[in-house]
Amino acid sequence: MIANGREIKVGAGTTLQEFLVSSGYDPRNVAVELNGRISPRNAFNDVILKNTDSLEIVSFVGGG
Repeated sequence: MIANGREIKVGAGTTLQEFLVSSGYDPRNVAVELNGRISPRNAFNDVILKNTDSLEIVSFVGGG
């Protein structure tokens, strides 16, 4: 799988939610594009990742 331009292997049955948490992302504060389409946050637990997938993950940062 490619995530933000880096090749990463994912285990069978890994959900998008599990991947985000194990990679240090807070799923409440990211937008995810999976294979060119925005993945709704409420579907993160339902999306099973494959090693052929492509992800772009953008974190929201607060500040002022």
